[in-house]
Amino acid sequence: MRIAMVGAGYVGLVSGACFSDFGHHVICVDTDAQKIAALNKGEIPIHEPGLSELVTVNIKQGRLRFVSDMKSAVENAEVVFIAVGTPSRRGDGHADLSYVYAATREIAGFLPDGAVVVTKSTVPVGTGDEVERIIREEKPDGRFAVVSNPEFLREGAAIRDFKHPDRIVIGTDDLRARGVMGEVYRPLHINSSPILYTDRRTAELTKYAANAFLATKVAFINEIADLAEKVGANVQEVARGIGLDNRIGLKFLHAGPGYGGSCFPKDTLALIKTGQDNESPLRIVETVVAVNDQRKRAMARKVSVAFGGNIRGKTIAVLGVTFKPDTDDMRDAPSIPLITALQDMGAEVRIFDPVGMEQAKKVFVDVTFCDSAYDCATGAHALVIVTEWEQFRALDLQEMASIMASSVIVDLRNIYSPEEVKRNGFLYCGVGRPNAVAY
Repeated sequence: MRIAMVGAGYVGLVSGACFSDFGHHVICVDTDAQKIAALNKGEIPIHEPGLSELVTVNIKQGRLRFVSDMKSAVENAEVVFIAVGTPSRRGDGHADLSYVYAATREIAGFLPDGAVVVTKSTVPVGTGDEVERIIREEKPDGRFAVVSNPEFLREGAAIRDFKHPDRIVIGTDDLRARGVMGEVYRPLHINSSPILYTDRRTAELTKYAANAFLATKVAFINEIADLAEKVGANVQEVARGIGLDNRIGLKFLHAGPGYGGSCFPKDTLALIKTGQDNESPLRIVETVVAVNDQRKRAMARKVSVAFGGNIRGKTIAVLGVTFKPDTDDMRDAPSIPLITALQDMGAEVRIFDPVGMEQAKKVFVDVTFCDSAYDCATGAHALVIVTEWEQFRALDLQEMASIMASSVIVDLRNIYSPEEVKRNGFLYCGVGRPNAVAY
């Protein structure tokens, strides 16, 4: 099939590359001419395992192209995906749909008769109605359909998620559009990937509901972790104990410094605003957002506790600043409020991340950027593990002890056992485990 992907950001780039790998002919269009030129050379602007190879192969095979001209991308397309950003609108938390609507207006002028327009961007309920209205203004007698097809990709595992999805949600009441979308995803039938056909508004709400529920699990286990520390329980064993119940599940029950990234923060806020606008407040989700925001900055207190509540003049080494491993994404990363709080307390901060340093330089000021975990730890009074990169799971603790000014590890991801760390002479502080808080 001939597919146009409007937007060559994270979702558009991964989706376009994967669709082309299925055998479809895909043109990705983006207004950023420099990005397009780089992509046509196989240069990938984001860190996502396997994506560079996928793009390169499909460019060579002639199934994937990148352009900055909307007309050339859309005029012969059978399916046009809108995959542009929907960030939180400054000031009120609503999803900013200006990019979606601008793309729609531009698409409308070139849309061929019979094309299916698909919102891949995460959008509030009712957005598809407005997209259809905008196109109808341009083509009052045109034959087209507007479909909601939300993405469920995890950064760091996006290609596998796309090719082996838990589910594919397709929102439309148009039978012909259903058939077209079934053909788009036909290569996945061998994996028996379930396709859930719904109406458009249900599909739009499903995406927000999924992210809000996962965010709720994160916030819930983090509050249980706080209680576990107070009563001497082990939150990891609690999480396993409840997660083995198949009604609950083990995923997203890992205590830590709070959720971040490109989806959960903005999508929970947008869902809250949708509820408020429709006089149906989502009190649970509102609490989840408040708990998570408070938690990120509170993690700095775990560091100060190890020094009797005073870290003024101390040097703190922070390992991992991206919001999760296997990505360079810094959006709403827990490291940002943590490091800000450490600096507010008077500490000097050194940081290292395996792939996130260039993005970190755009975010942090008055910190020392280091070349390795050991460079970061040199002269530090405490080592704080914020992102659970594999590179941090087997540090030489004896060498760390020899290069640090004092032996304190604050493990916000519980990737080490307290016993192992203490055997190497460290004071240890974890999250929600016995003997995990250093006093």
